[in-house]
Order: sequence, then structure tokens, then C-alpha cells
Amino acid sequence: MTARAVLALVALGVLTWARPSAAFSHIVKPGETLSQIAARVYGEARKETVLAGANALDVQGGSAIVPGMRIEIPAPAHHTVIAGDTWSSLALTWLGDGRRSDVLARHNHAVAWVDPPIGLAVEIPAVIAHIAADGDTSATIAARYWGDANRGWELNAFNGRHEAPLQRGEIVLVWLPGLELSDAGKGEALLSTGQVGSQSDTGRLDIQRRADAELPLLADDVRQGRYIEAVARANRIVASGPLTRPALALIYRALLEAYVALGADTAATAACASWRANDPNPRLDPSLTSPKVREACAR
Repeated sequence: MTARAVLALVALGVLTWARPSAAFSHIVKPGETLSQIAARVYGEARKETVLAGANALDVQGGSAIVPGMRIEIPAPAHHTVIAGDTWSSLALTWLGDGRRSDVLARHNHAVAWVDPPIGLAVEIPAVIAHIAADGDTSATIAARYWGDANRGWELNAFNGRHEAPLQRGEIVLVWLPGLELSDAGKGEALLSTGQVGSQSDTGRLDIQRRADAELPLLADDVRQGRYIEAVARANRIVASGPLTRPALALIYRALLEAYVALGADTAATAACASWRANDPNPRLDPSLTSPKVREACAR
């Protein structure tokens, strides 16, 4: 089988199992190596393994890249959750099979049996089609791309296969957790395709990730009585951009506590209203909530 035929099979295999991803093309320049390209687009030279696997460059003993050659650069895609989305429906749309919902949910630090909230920015992991060579097993492929041979069973589950030996030429889909484009990679993707997934979705994901990192600090501010700092932090998070309702509920609940402690009655009542608007089941347990907080919410 020629290298051209192999690459055609890879493209056919990918296009039949999922919607177009955020992958983009790169034309090899004189003097470039896979490790150099990986270092530029991913920030890590060792990610050349991803480029080799995605472009079938290691089939039948390996294939060197040459100037003018077009290679595909895998990249994650992004989606903002809308009404009706579930992890199963998103996995069907983006990964080709609703049964892959657990992989998609875990990739986004969630669980598949709890529907994602509207407005959540979801990252879709890049997936490559690895063509099995002689001696390949699920364990060796897991070791190659994930650094852990013990995760071969996850590849089998994702591909709906059992422990039977891999056949030469068999396509194994491999998702790539942790694969992110560097700033240079994002710039190249923009030049190549005009977008990186969706720019608005990508920006939303960055905002929500930063907010998630701030929420534990906000809770600690309130616990430690740093109410002025809590108010400043909470308002800064809210102003940073679009957040999910669960995140907003946590922020406004913290603001409620802080404003009550600072004697800002009007602001406390407004924070309570915003908390209730974003929390589907707002509760003020009398045994755990101060009378002043309950009073602020009663006004």
C-alpha cells in the first residue's frame, strides 16, 4: 500500500466517524522536522508522536517529511452548551458515538450522568486515527500516546473492540487529552482555516477555566473573613465574561455573605436575588445560615 493510499484511508476513516475537528493543514518548509513543527504548534517537541500518528508517517517503518508536503495538525475543538445538550448528544455529534460520553465528560472535569449547564464551554479533545502496524497492541498504542500501557482497555472501550489482537492496517481512534495549541499554533491555525474551532467558544473556555480556578479562593476569602477581598474578587470574576449559571450561583452566594458582613444591605439583597436566579434549588438552612443573611433575602 502506498503512502498516498494510506493517508486516503486515514482521511476516510476520520470523516466517517465524527464531524470536522479543529485540525488544520501545514505545508512543510525546507529544513523542517516533525519535532520542530511540534515544538512550534504545541510548545513541546515530544508531541511529534502525535503528528506522526495523525499523518501515518510511521506506517511500514516510517516516512520522512519533505518540503511541500501537506500534513494535518490535530487540535481540540470547542462548543458552548445550548438547551437540550447532553454529554451523550455531544459525544454523538463530536465523537461519533453517544457511548463515548464518559470520555467527553471526564475531559471537561464532569460526569456523564449530570447534564452540562447551558453556557458551559466544552472542549472536544483532538482525536487521531492510528493505523496499526505489526506488533501494535492496545497497550503499546496507549503507551505511545498517553505514556501508560495500562490504559489499553480504554482504547478498546472507545473503539468498541475486545481484547482480540490488532490486525495490521486496523484503524484505532485515539483521543488526546491535554493536547493544546501554543500561541504560535493558534496563529497558524487562524491563517490556515480562518478559525480555531470557534474563537468565541475558545475565549469562553479560557474565561470559565480562570473562573473555576478563582472560585476556591473566593470561598476561602469568605471563610477567613476577608470580605472586602471577596467582594473585589467576585465582581472581577463576574466581569471577566460569560459564566455558567452554577458558577454564578456560587459567586453570588459568596457575595451575599460578604455584603451582609460588611453591612451593605441593598447590595446583599441584590446578591441574594442574583443567587436565586442562577441556583435551581436555592436553600437557606436556618441551622447553618445567619439571621442577617436570611433577613437580606427576605427583603
